[in-house]
Amino acid sequence: MGSLAIKIDVDTERGTRDGVLRLAKVCQKHRVPAVFLFSLGPDNMGRSIRRIFQPGFFRKVTRTGVIANYGVRTLLNGLLWPAPHLGKRYGYIMRRVRDLGFETGIHCYDHYLWQNFVCSMTLGETRAQLTKAYAEFRRIFGENPRIAGAAGWQCTAHSLTVYDEMGFEWGSDTRGTHPFRPSIGGSIFNTPQVPTTLPTLDEVLGSPGFYKENLADFYLRLIQKAGKHVLTAHAELEGLRFLGFFDDLLCRAKATGIELCSFPTILGQAFSGPESELQVCSIDMNTLAGRSGKLAVQGARLSHARNAQEVRRTTQWTGTQK
Repeated sequence: MGSLAIKIDVDTERGTRDGVLRLAKVCQKHRVPAVFLFSLGPDNMGRSIRRIFQPGFFRKVTRTGVIANYGVRTLLNGLLWPAPHLGKRYGYIMRRVRDLGFETGIHCYDHYLWQNFVCSMTLGETRAQLTKAYAEFRRIFGENPRIAGAAGWQCTAHSLTVYDEMGFEWGSDTRGTHPFRPSIGGSIFNTPQVPTTLPTLDEVLGSPGFYKENLADFYLRLIQKAGKHVLTAHAELEGLRFLGFFDDLLCRAKATGIELCSFPTILGQAFSGPESELQVCSIDMNTLAGRSGKLAVQGARLSHARNAQEVRRTTQWTGTQK
């Protein structure tokens, strides 16, 4: 029987305002130690209209009901009117989630900017984005963030370098099968990756031969397979139109004996295996069924890991690195 950890990505104003606390209450009801990752700066999601030219994006928009899920207002934020600043406007909701006992972390500063442009950013530009998110998290919560998970599963050697500088305990920027230490371009990074292992709801909806009525059955079949599974939910989907599905999934998962565990538990289990250290695996940018564009995917295990360049982690982030 498998185990399941839940990560909740919060991308937009609507998700932050309307979906987050609903999800928190359902997770609290089922005693699920979910982690909430927040977008902390401006909601510029309206600018994502430029992605219509990406292969598969228009098809995804059509089959998943983007307007119904996100709302017209969200789809125009930063396009026809000023982008709302999520941390400043909804910091009280983020603190409420923390006060309910849930782990919180960084999703990004500007979701649109990160998802669409991080792969072309310099190290300085990448560090500037993460520094803004780090500072906003500290302002909201009064403490340093310990974890992060990139918007759109977009990460680079630059972003992983900054993760190590900031001393995060773990990151979740990738799609894959099991926890690992990431490697890009011959460099090995210290911050462990706990990848999303299951397809997300927006990747499943509208897929050929799939019907919404068997959503929970579909996921349960995947989770019941032996292994440590990670599901990424979204405040804009499972927190709103699909809250009933999410509630039903957790209820049935518990009833069938699936362990609802935390990310530290999954990492701890990985470290307690026959090897004393996590496997080092490459990160490749690849396409994934149901999702437009390329994203960071766990690649092959590196047998030559000990000969690769190690990226050293600083012990304390000061925000002054150049």
